[in-house]
Order: sequence, then structure tokens, then C-alpha cells
Amino acid sequence: MSKTRILYVSQAIQPFLPESPISKASRHIPQSVHERGREIRVFMPRFGVINERRHQLHEVIRLSGMNLNINDTDHPLIIKVASIPTARMQVYFIDNENYFKKKVTWFDAKNKLVADNDERAIFFARGILETVKKLSWAPDIIHCHGWMTSLVPLYVKEIFGGDAHFENTKVVTSLYNEGYQGTLNGSMHEKISFDGIAPEKVESLQIPTFDSLNKIAMAYSDAVVAGSQELPEETQEAFNALDKPTMKYMDVELSSAEMINFYDNILEGKGVAVEE
Repeated sequence: MSKTRILYVSQAIQPFLPESPISKASRHIPQSVHERGREIRVFMPRFGVINERRHQLHEVIRLSGMNLNINDTDHPLIIKVASIPTARMQVYFIDNENYFKKKVTWFDAKNKLVADNDERAIFFARGILETVKKLSWAPDIIHCHGWMTSLVPLYVKEIFGGDAHFENTKVVTSLYNEGYQGTLNGSMHEKISFDGIAPEKVESLQIPTFDSLNKIAMAYSDAVVAGSQELPEETQEAFNALDKPTMKYMDVELSSAEMINFYDNILEGKGVAVEE
């Protein structure tokens, strides 16, 4: 029997970005799952604040070279990779000069949202899925961490669902209390529709708040995990109302065995919620 293949998609991973609940979970869970015999791939954005020399990032030429059309403009997709030696784990980075060159993450020096965060999220989601296709690697599970990954479930189901690499893929989203105030660009839903997703599918993103991104991720995921003990009220209410497999908050250091059982239940079509 072949190993279960799990694709981890995160907006932040230690040690490339500072410790936070997301970066810690995205570092610990893949390693623990890999050590328990599963096959993994891990992706994150190559933000400009990441020190490429220190972390020994290098471009993967055979995976780079594609162009992604975002809002009727072509943007070259660059793939880089680095290892976490202590974890024996490789991390792939989605990169582009326009979107990820700035020495910022999601906020600028004045702690304001970066103006093109909406397009960066679209580019990140599409870039990951196109790269996985190019790797000829079909994941059984895609596990998303953080609001910047919120479009991945939507794109898997609406754009890539008929592709042989993703037709049997189950998507899991972990929700965190690490978001933003205000909204992303108000034309985000139009840019997503430009990719061929029906406008009614993204009506909820006409005002792209942190909660609305969380809710669209939940809607298109096969299962949802509470990655933080406390979630924003609107997100928490939507999580509580879900009629699909859920896993309540569990300390990341203790959750690897439970997470694997959760994955197995999803793949077997079981709909049991995992309690604290």
C-alpha cells in the first residue's frame, strides 16, 4: 500500500519567519507526520524579509518558468527550495519579483495591509497547485494554515477538481486567530472570477475581511481544524455550525497522532468530530 501523501500549505513556517501559532504548527505538524511514515510536501510564500543566504534558498529551475495570469497580467512563477536540517524537511517557496520582493510580510512598515495582498493570495494558491502538477505528485490531503491560504480549497474544487492530480484530494483548513483588521482590495472577487470561477461562488468576498476569507475556506474544505484556542466570533460561529468533520483546538506538541487519525478518517469518509 502506498504512503498517504500530504501537501502542507502555510503562510508562515519556522525558522524562515518568527515564531507564531501558525509558523510553529506548520513546522511541527509536517515533521511529526513525516516521521510517522507519511509522504509530505511543504509550501510557503518567499517573502522579502526571508534571508535567502542564511537559509540557503535556491531556485528550482525545472519547476520555475511558468507564467500565471492575474487580473489580465502575466506574472512569472519562481520556485525556490530550502531545507530545515534539524527536521530533515524541505520547504518549497512560491516567489515572484512583483509580489514578494518587498521586505515585508502581510503588513508594511507602518503596520498597514500590503495593497496587493489579494493578488498575492491568488498567485500563491494557483502557484502551489500548478507546481504540484509539475512535480507529478498527487496529494491525498492538502492541509492549509493561515488566511493567505484561504483560496486554496476554492481553487482545488472549482478549477483543479477535474485534474487527475487533485480529483481525489481532500482539503483540510486550520483556522487561526492571526488575521487583520479592515479588508483586502475590494475587487478581489472580480480577479478570482477572471480565473474562471463563477461570480456567485465568490460573492462573499465582495468585502474581503479576515472572517469572509475564513468562511470561504471552510465552505470549500472537506474538514476544518481549530488551530487557535480562541477564534474571532464570526469565524467561531461558522466553525460551530459546520456539517463536516472538525477537530477542536489541541496543543500542537500533542496533536500529531490525533492529526493522522483525523486524516485517515477523512480519507475513509468518516465524519466524526475530534473533541478536545
